[in-house]
Order: sequence, then C-alpha cells, then structure tokens
Amino acid sequence: MSRVFHRHLKASYPTAVAGDGPYLIDAAGKRYLDACGGAAVSCLGHSDPEVQAAISEQVKRMAYAHSSFFTSEPMEALADFLVDRAPQGIGSVYFVSGGSEAVEAALKMARQYFLEIGQPERTQVIARRQSYHGNTLGALATGGNAWRRRPFEPLLADTTHVSPCYAYRGQRADESAEAYGERLAVELEDTIERLGPRRVMAFVAEPVVGATLGAVPAVPGYFRRVREICDRHGILLILDEVMCGMGRTGSLFACEQEGVSPDLLTVAKGLGGGYQPIGATLASARIRDTIAEGTGFFQHGHTYIGHATACAAALAVQRAVEKRGLLEQVRARGEALRARLEQRFGDHPHVGDIRGRGLFLGLELVADRASKEPFDPDRRLNAAVKAAAMDQGLMCYPAGGTLDGRRGDHVLLAPPYIVEEDHLDEIVDKLDAALQQALGQVGH
Repeated sequence: MSRVFHRHLKASYPTAVAGDGPYLIDAAGKRYLDACGGAAVSCLGHSDPEVQAAISEQVKRMAYAHSSFFTSEPMEALADFLVDRAPQGIGSVYFVSGGSEAVEAALKMARQYFLEIGQPERTQVIARRQSYHGNTLGALATGGNAWRRRPFEPLLADTTHVSPCYAYRGQRADESAEAYGERLAVELEDTIERLGPRRVMAFVAEPVVGATLGAVPAVPGYFRRVREICDRHGILLILDEVMCGMGRTGSLFACEQEGVSPDLLTVAKGLGGGYQPIGATLASARIRDTIAEGTGFFQHGHTYIGHATACAAALAVQRAVEKRGLLEQVRARGEALRARLEQRFGDHPHVGDIRGRGLFLGLELVADRASKEPFDPDRRLNAAVKAAAMDQGLMCYPAGGTLDGRRGDHVLLAPPYIVEEDHLDEIVDKLDAALQQALGQVGH
C-alpha cells in the first residue's frame, strides 16, 4: 500500500514518469493525451525546453527568498508583465501558490479595503450557485459547489448565493439571451437590497464557469450589468479566472471578452502551466493605494508567496505564450475542436449541450436529449467516462452534480495550447470511444 495520502484511497493510480508535449507517459510506457491540462493547468504541455531552462537557471542563482525580507527580480518582472496586459485599473499583483490561496487573498484584501475606508459593516459576500472558487475554507464558503461544501458546512462562513448564468438550464424558451441576463441582474440587485447594500462587500464570479458546470460562459451583457450594479452600490467585483484565465478562452484574461474590469482578479493554473505551483491576485490601483496610504500593511501572507523559482517559471510560460502567438492558436484550435465536437456529438442522444470558449469546452451528458433529463447520479456516469477515457489513453475532466450538486454529468476539455490538428482528431475519437464504453456500462 502506498504511504501517500491520495485523493481517493480506494483508487489505484498509474505512475506518471515523463511528459512529451501534450502527452503524459506512465511507468509501463503508455501515452495519455492530456485533453484537460490536468485541471486546465498544462497550457504548454509537459516538456517545454524554454520553461525548463528558466527554472534551472533561477534555481542555480537563487531558488527562494522570503518575501518579508526581500523582493526578487522574477517576482518584479512577472508583476510588470501581468499589470501591463491586465484589464484597465489593475495596478499590482500579490503572488501566492495556487488558486484557492488567490481567492483567500482577494477576500481578505476586499475586507481590509473596506476597513481602511471606514466601512467595517461590509462583511457580506454574494456568489453564485454551482460555482467553484477553491477548497480552503474561505474559498469553499464563497463557492456554490454543493457537493464540495456539504461535509464542511458547519465550518464555512455565511455566504449568499444567487443563480448561475447557465443558459442551457436557466434560460426560458420564450426568453432572449439578453432578457435572461437582465433577469439574473435583477435577482442580484434584489439580493443586495435584501442584505442591505451597505453590508455587502463583494460579488464573486467566474467569467466562464469551469469545474462545477463544465465551461459555461455568460450570456452577452450579463457581466456589464453586474459591473454597473456593483458600482452603484459600492461593492467590489471579484472575478475568479483561476481556471478560465491566462489565455484559456482565447484572450489573456477571460473578462476581456465581457468588456468589464474587476476590482480584484484571481489567476493560477495556466499562469505557471504546471511547471511550478503559482497563483496570483491582481488588485486595482485603487485598492492597493488605499491600503498603502492607510495602514500600509496587508494583514495576510504565506511562506511561499512570491516564490522566485515559481515566478521565473510563470514568466517563462507567459513569454512563450506571447512570443509564439498561442492566444491566436487557442482561438483557432478552439474553433476547430468545437467544430469536430459538433460534428461528432451534435446529434448524439446523450449529449445535451456543447459549450465554452477557446480551448475550454464542455459537453453536458443527459439521459434524454429532448427533456434534458440527467442520468441517475447513482450510476456515476462521470466516473465511468473518466475511467474509460484513461483506458483509451485520453485524459479528460468529467464531473457530476452539474445541476445541483447531485444530479447531472459533464465532461470538460482543456487541452494544451500547443495541440495540433491531429491531436484534435485523437481527442474526439478517443472521447467518442470512451462515451460509448461508459454509456454501455451504465445503460441508456
């Protein structure tokens, strides 16, 4: 028995020993096409020589210096890179080790901002049902992933959740996309009024919902209305781009496509591409300056924030994405992959919806296409799909509880930005085989 406390203690895992572009290779020599980037992480694949060299050079010079004593060249350079390309108003970056830490930092930064400006009564956070913002207690409390929250509910801070922007399930047949978005905006405003506008600290949302819903973008205009409502009530807008950001949807920041700028923006996953653990909270100049001119000290921190080697790796990843024109490739390959998915599964009796942006795509699986009835959750279709895909040599990211934390299944695809056309064919062929195998196991 392994002495590792694995995610699933009754599972048996193959041992990954090497990476080759978009593939991972196990100890038996089997190759797996990574069509999900692990969890939308490995944007440059698993063997990029430029990133490997940057890590090696940084470790040779200096691996780590604690941020309470020093800054470092990679940290300063990465902050400059991100702020120069960030949405309007972003002025500084707080580096952490992952997405959950980034969300925790954003929540604490929001709270401290209101303390600094003399509004301590602002303590309420509004987020959306069927969202996911991380697994630390503050991030888990903020998220609306019912399945992940359930065992830890007694430990979680009180958060108010409103409806997700989930057109496949939420938009009425007689309702335009714009009217649906407006209905959700009214729900948000009504919730703010019920809580008391002067008590609400922040609204938190993913521009494209990742793990919980399976690459669900908002309808046009939704986030512009959200931004307007937040501004009118003095509420901070926190956008969580941990999974959908850093080029995954075809623009460096997903919110660029919504035409809005947040007050706080969280990123991770594609920031370092898996070559080092790193995340970041990008803060508006207004928030940064308010704290700087007040107490001058952000009352928060972790041992590895601003880790020099992690920052060097992330900077190399981001420079490679820009230098190689990979954002354009994400858009082109994303369109090509979506076209292949539509062609293969567009009329599939158990694929109800195909959605997403760029190389961030989802398929929702249904027992009945016409009624959108989900499969019985006790059949654990998503687990069967994952196992069947691994048999085929394909890594994809299936999940359950899509509708409400219990019912519903989807498959998330988030392949590396370096995939070629033949890789797209391989993804679709192997996913098709995996779905056939899994659906045969659970029955139709």
